[in-house]
Amino acid sequence: MSETSRQPENLDEIFEAGEPLTLRVGDCIKERRLDKYLHGRFSNYSRVMIQNVIKAGGAKVNGQQVKPSFQISPGDIVELTLPELPTREIVPQEMPLNIIYEDNDFLIINKQANLIVHPARGYKDGTLVNGLAYHCNELSSGLGEMRPGIVHRLDRNTTGVMVVTKTETAQWKIASQFENRQTKKTYAAIVHGCPELTADCIKAPIGVHPKIREKYAVRPETGKEAITFYKVLEEFRGFSFLELNIKTGRTHQIRVHMTHIKHPIVADDMYDGKLVYPWQLKDAEQVVEEPVIKRPALHAYSLSFTHPTTGKEVTFTAPLPEDMQNLLDMLRKYRKK
Repeated sequence: MSETSRQPENLDEIFEAGEPLTLRVGDCIKERRLDKYLHGRFSNYSRVMIQNVIKAGGAKVNGQQVKPSFQISPGDIVELTLPELPTREIVPQEMPLNIIYEDNDFLIINKQANLIVHPARGYKDGTLVNGLAYHCNELSSGLGEMRPGIVHRLDRNTTGVMVVTKTETAQWKIASQFENRQTKKTYAAIVHGCPELTADCIKAPIGVHPKIREKYAVRPETGKEAITFYKVLEEFRGFSFLELNIKTGRTHQIRVHMTHIKHPIVADDMYDGKLVYPWQLKDAEQVVEEPVIKRPALHAYSLSFTHPTTGKEVTFTAPLPEDMQNLLDMLRKYRKK
């Protein structure tokens, strides 16, 4: 006998959320646990969500409320009401995008501060991906379901050059260059203090912070390889302007490495960077005023890679954003050595 009067192999497409369903367990039952059985029939729902529905009384067997682990048998009648699935669609949203370059393969964005790259825990819209979905008719599959077009990422408050791919061919060709360290990524940063060496290589493995989930740290025993080259461009009293090139792309890599050598990035409060106020730079008396910059003074200045269609090397640059340029101008005016 059929399991339901609507008998396709999978029931995901034939019911409306909130609609009561009555299923009769067939003779060829493959899974006897109720939660696993229902998950097999409604695969769009996670097993955890199915279990929560059962626990809340949204599924009964032969008129009785049961546990998710209940063992069903052929001929049992399952009454079920499923909630709506959480949306997994990218909502296109109009937002200002500073597009440096665009062709049929990819586009280059100068990402602004305070912009998350893709939807994640707690951030379902207002991301760069939402803006890209509005701007582009086509994006590659990217780094996953909610990350179309994304090949690499910048932190929420890091500004500068990002490449976004439109086609699958461009995706794998450019992504493989990142994976094989064939791209050149150059950053600019303003840090506290002046490094003892005017140029050096920081080679220190990075992993998740042992106590704070949102942070990363140098982890010699368990971390992944991380390599950062820096060069001091200008020195000031108490500050330095650096050029940085990264050979690996670990999360928060530059921020962690600069803190590791005791020269954190200005205003990077997560990694010991301090806010800087105009009165401090002027060596004046303390007054109530806004900090010169309110986010980490880090900018992805340029990106070089091989074009996926022409095979030629291309380089894209983004000038310093206004807040970093303002800080640099004030250092040059008030903090010359």
